[in-house]
This record gives sequence, C-alpha cells and structure tokens, in this order.
Amino acid sequence: MKQTLSCALTLLLTLGLFACSSPIQPEPTPPSPEPVIEAESTPTPSPTIDWFPATETPTASSTLPPSPTPILLPGLGGITYTDNFSNPTNWLRAKSEPDGTNSVIIERNRATIAINTAPATISSLHRELFLTDFYAEVDVSVNRCESTDVYGLLIRAAGDFDSYRYTLNCRGEVRVERMRDSIVSPLSEWTPSGDVPPGAPGEVTLGVWASGVEMRFFLNGRLQFSVTDPVFRNGTLGIFASARSPFGMNVSFQDLTLRSVAYASPTPTPTPSNTPLPTRTPRP
Repeated sequence: MKQTLSCALTLLLTLGLFACSSPIQPEPTPPSPEPVIEAESTPTPSPTIDWFPATETPTASSTLPPSPTPILLPGLGGITYTDNFSNPTNWLRAKSEPDGTNSVIIERNRATIAINTAPATISSLHRELFLTDFYAEVDVSVNRCESTDVYGLLIRAAGDFDSYRYTLNCRGEVRVERMRDSIVSPLSEWTPSGDVPPGAPGEVTLGVWASGVEMRFFLNGRLQFSVTDPVFRNGTLGIFASARSPFGMNVSFQDLTLRSVAYASPTPTPTPSNTPLPTRTPRP
C-alpha cells in the first residue's frame, strides 16, 4: 500500500515539475486562407452601332448661271395704227352689204370673207398702209370651213399675187408661204398647233413680228416659228381666204392693231457652196 502511494506521489511530482518547466503551448491556429479574388472577366465588347453613318460627300458641280429669258418681240414699240373695220373704203373690193356672191363685207366692225361658190380665193389689201418693220395682230373668227380650206394674213404685199402669206387651215395646221407672181412657195412645213381652230366655229388671234429679213409668227400670243427670207422687205397688209371644198367658207377679221418695231435683225450667214467652174461652150 505504501509503495503504491509512493509511486503515485512520485508520478504527480514528476508531472508537476514537467508542467512548471514546459508549459503547454496551445496549438497555433492555422491561418485562414486568403480569399481568392477572382479576376473580373473582361466582357467582349459588342460592336458599336453607328446611328449616323457618314455619307459620301457628292462632288460639287459647277452651277450654270440662269439663261436670260428670250425676248420674243424685241424692239416692240407703241401702237402706230388701229382698224376696227368700220370703213369699207380702207380695203380693196370691200362692200358694206352682202349680196350673195363671193365677197368681202365690212359691217358691224368686222371684215368677213364669204365664199359661197367654191373653189375660190378672195383677198383684200389695205389701201393706205406701207409697212417695213412692224408687229401686226388681228382677231379671227372661223364661221364655216372644211379641212382643206385656208385663211390668214398677207404680209408686205405688193399686190394680190406678191406677198408673204401667214396661212392656217381648217384641220388645225399652220405654215408660212411666199407668193410671187401668183406662184406659192412654202417657207415652212404644215405644223399642227393647238391654237389653230380645227374647223368651225373657232377663234384665234394672229400675230406677225417682222424686222428686216426675219419674221416671227404667233397664235394667241404664243410663238409658232420664225422664218427668214429676203424677197419682200416692205408692203401693205391684207386678209385672204381660199375655199377648196364645195361647201364654201366664211371667216371674219376684227380689231387690227399695228405696233412699231425698232430692232436690227441679224443678217443670216450665207451657206457656203462650191461655185462650179464655167465651161466653154463648144463651137459648132
């Protein structure tokens, strides 16, 4: 028993000495792992939308200056003469009353060419006018006509058979002719025009501008065409009608107005041509 106690005391004493000489250190706390910071993934950039894409700059073109408006009636002056067709003595072959024949009747302020027996051509020239450069305008009423009938103005007339003829037909066409020694030569082709009455009844205003060798022709104030011709430089003014169909025709003219024209019309450049060499006349 004593031995047992002695052994126990010895063990306790040993443990106490060990405890005093070597204190028990607590086991170190393992360091906590550093948090792993994941690198932020860089997102793949999406394509940028160009809401206002640049457009190709057009190549600047040179701006042409506006061309001046052509003057259709250059040199037009004041009124020099008017005729309201009230005096039959101003016009050749004019009568004051109809008599049923082919005639020119001046009444009620108009000159009417009545052709009752066709075919026939009737003209009437003004007795006193002598025109060189001028602008003439007259109103025309077509009362009866067929497609082949014609009517119009005589310009720079030297007589019934020598003048220019501003001619309209009753199928809606217009042209200019030269009548010399009663032979008619066209200076323009028949041209359809919406201003020409295509038959009867119908109304139209004829206008003629003349300066030098140039003449311009108007219907209802609209230019139809121009021609140049050096044959007739002056003369009087006249009216005419020609019925070619068997039914005759009736056309009236009223309110004739003349204006002066002060304009130097350009001289046309002659077309060069080869002059043939003269040949010797062979002797017999």
